Amino acid sequence: MSVYTSIENHQLEDFLSHYNLGHLVDYQGINAGIENTNYFVTTSTGEFVLTLFEQFSINYDELPYFLELMAYLAEHDIPSAHPLADKEGHYLRQLKAKPAALVQRLRGKEVEIPTLAQCHAVGKVLGRLHVISPHFPHHRANGRGPHWWKTTAERVLPCLKAEDAYLLQAELHFQASYQHSDLPRGVIHADLFRDNTLFEGNTLCGVIDFYYACNDVLLYDVAVTVNDWCTLPNGYLDEQRFDAIFESYCENRPLTSLEFETWTVMLRAAALRFWLSRLQDLHFPRPGEITHTKNPDVFRNILQARIDTQEEHILSLKKYRQ
Repeated sequence: MSVYTSIENHQLEDFLSHYNLGHLVDYQGINAGIENTNYFVTTSTGEFVLTLFEQFSINYDELPYFLELMAYLAEHDIPSAHPLADKEGHYLRQLKAKPAALVQRLRGKEVEIPTLAQCHAVGKVLGRLHVISPHFPHHRANGRGPHWWKTTAERVLPCLKAEDAYLLQAELHFQASYQHSDLPRGVIHADLFRDNTLFEGNTLCGVIDFYYACNDVLLYDVAVTVNDWCTLPNGYLDEQRFDAIFESYCENRPLTSLEFETWTVMLRAAALRFWLSRLQDLHFPRPGEITHTKNPDVFRNILQARIDTQEEHILSLKKYRQ
């Protein structure tokens, strides 16, 4: 959620004229994230988020998937921002020759150091999402799965110091041994970091930024979430936060025996994926007016910590197995 494309007041006013949202009061760029162009927009009838979809971010043909998914989740008790239809009933329009959409602006703000109650809330909503998501009628492959890992690794490897290159190649070799064809699948958020949730106190008011959502292994989504929400500064897991997420998740969707056996592999896969994306953003940045590059070493250290403590993660799951 960065600003790559600037818009003028008159351009936004013209865009809003196609909606029944009153007149423009104010707007400002959202200085966070790294993918699309986002603005907070205030009109005489309410507050909204405007997203302009950048060409490097998303295949335009896939945009209806994301918008329909957000509407589907909002209509099934997931606190997702429902897209707004224009006067003709369409969620998607054009602004500055780019696809654009308005969604409801949800209450709350992101958290930096989550409380146990907030972790419990995230685990609960993720479990709920995974119960209903297999019934969503549309399908999208994971664009940042193993094939993307391989091609991105080839691109960034020449930029790495020897020990990081060795770690990256060794992990790719390890992950290639697993196919996960028998694991439960459905729609996953695939990026449920703390900055993609909105809280008021310990109340979860919103899950946002579904633009990595896809059909994939549900357990992978849990691992992505745990790696961000439960990681200490040294890269290791905070056991209390982990228990809060895992317990509330399993109350909604108990894991299968095979998922328990694959858990440590998934933790490593989730760390690998975000290490690679941050390496790519660091070494091959995209131009933008307001953009952020996040430190790849965070996920390099998480990956190493997951490797070092694999046996501990296996033991920590014993109490959850039936």
